[in-house]
Amino acid sequence: MLTLFVAVILAALLAALTVRAPGPLKALCVIAAIVVLAAGLVLSSVRFVAADEVGIIKKNALGSQLTDGRIIATDGQMGIQADVLPPGWHFGYWPFIYEVKAVELVEIRSDEVGLIEAIDGAALDSEQLFAPEFAPGEFQQMLDARHFLTAGNGRKGTQASVLTPGKYRINTELFRINAVPQTEVPAGSVAVLRTNYGKLPSGAKAGDDLTNRLVIEGEMGVQTKPLAPGKYPINPRAVTVTLISTVDTVVQYTATVTAADLGRDSTIDRVSGGSNVAARNIGRPASDSRSRPTSEGAVGQQTNTNFQQLPPDSAVTNEEREITVRTADGFTFPVDVRVEYRIQPANAPIVVSRLRDDRVALRRKLDSVVRAAFRNGAEKVRALDYVQQRSQQEEQSLRSIALEMKDVGIDISAVRIGNVGDEQSLGTLLKTQTDRELAKQEQLTFQEQQRAAEQKKQLTKSQQEAEEERKLATAAYQVKIAEEDKKRIVIAATADAETIRIKAEAQAKAFQLVAMEIGKANAALIEVLKIVGERNIQITPRVMVTSTGNASGTSATGLAGPEGAALVGTMLDSMISRTPDEPAPRPAPSPAPGPATGPATGPATGPAPSPAGTP
Repeated sequence: MLTLFVAVILAALLAALTVRAPGPLKALCVIAAIVVLAAGLVLSSVRFVAADEVGIIKKNALGSQLTDGRIIATDGQMGIQADVLPPGWHFGYWPFIYEVKAVELVEIRSDEVGLIEAIDGAALDSEQLFAPEFAPGEFQQMLDARHFLTAGNGRKGTQASVLTPGKYRINTELFRINAVPQTEVPAGSVAVLRTNYGKLPSGAKAGDDLTNRLVIEGEMGVQTKPLAPGKYPINPRAVTVTLISTVDTVVQYTATVTAADLGRDSTIDRVSGGSNVAARNIGRPASDSRSRPTSEGAVGQQTNTNFQQLPPDSAVTNEEREITVRTADGFTFPVDVRVEYRIQPANAPIVVSRLRDDRVALRRKLDSVVRAAFRNGAEKVRALDYVQQRSQQEEQSLRSIALEMKDVGIDISAVRIGNVGDEQSLGTLLKTQTDRELAKQEQLTFQEQQRAAEQKKQLTKSQQEAEEERKLATAAYQVKIAEEDKKRIVIAATADAETIRIKAEAQAKAFQLVAMEIGKANAALIEVLKIVGERNIQITPRVMVTSTGNASGTSATGLAGPEGAALVGTMLDSMISRTPDEPAPRPAPSPAPGPATGPATGPATGPAPSPAGTP
């Protein structure tokens, strides 16, 4: 436009010069003015589009009007044209007829997804809020505005298909793009998709509520295949994503809840996102009436989140009030219970279809089932039996709760009973039971003591009997030993006697033979000499003392008679027989001395005298 304006001014100046120019120059000025005007007109039709831009064309004249509510022209009508200009120089877009606007390419970042809204196209089918997804092989073609509006039979409105990360050269006057964060499924969870577009499930008709119906891919409803942890380019307008926790969760039904208990042994259910997310508007002017500033200050459109709206974390915890039961004998008391459950990934769609989420609705269902199971179990037993049969109540409640919760996709892994009753409800009953048990224990203790005493008595008796048996066995063995010794002695004596007899007979025969040769007297003398030699018998006296008497009756030794001689001989024999090292015997008092003829002798020492000269 500026080029044409400059060309017109230059042509006007040249035309003004023709008035004052001489004759030959007038023609030259006219020709120059025409050339400048033509050049300006031609140059004003040139458009340049950079490499990172796309040219949007708007036709203002020389065309028919759009009909049937169309906004984008596909056949030369006036208005926004479906075709866009690629990068480069383009001619023929005359001023006042065409307007060409260069806009940046649509860019979707690595962690975003582009939501597509078509402002023109065929009307949506009945009962449909979103246009069907583009066929996988036609995705790029459907981004071409001309193909979308003609052969592609594209539908007006929000598209189910989305733009994945990358750059796109599209007609932003037809396609309004909003970039939103991708759907992220955290670890320990799965995502269940509820599609708000597609064909009706088999057996369903228009007007049926399909929000909680399990369907296969391509149908409207809850999809049977959940998404594992990760990031996914999902259209949050066309698909509602419900996050389901797959970790073990413990719900406590207790009367006393402290801050330290919250989240200590259990997994707090997660709330899936907020209620709104800010969308980054691409290729739309800030003055668009459908846009408004977001909390980050950027121009964007508020879109529905791709997470199902749930209450905040503070609204759902894993702590519930205790369960109050009434037994068959009329006692009412609280019971602390812990229920452990888990949702398998394959069962997550069932949870969504039956309960919508794994938080408030699930908790209400679980609370109702658990309380009913414990109350029904308590009404059939007495209070004391309930207290004493805790394990049986756990097993019975586990079977009942697991069976009912399985229908909604919940696996109950354990049911555990904590405190049963309190001082106010069961204090008197438990004290009576305690006293009774103490009495029983005392009785049992007395019985045990009696049994112990009886056993000790039996043990003592058994020990005595064992000792007597040992003694009897010992005596029996001693008798046997004595009998054997007797037999041995008899046998030995018999053998000795037989030996003596044989020797005696041999000696007798030998003596008879000798006696026959030398005579009996000589044979006897030889035998006596043998005995004397074998036994070392002394036959000659070692000391000889003689006594010769005088007129006074004393001997030459000075002792009276033969008695004195015998005493002297005995003393001398004792002195000879004593060894050299043997001490001398203690002297014994001597008898009163009598008259003697020899010199006086001292007291005699040694043993008592024996007759001298005896062998």
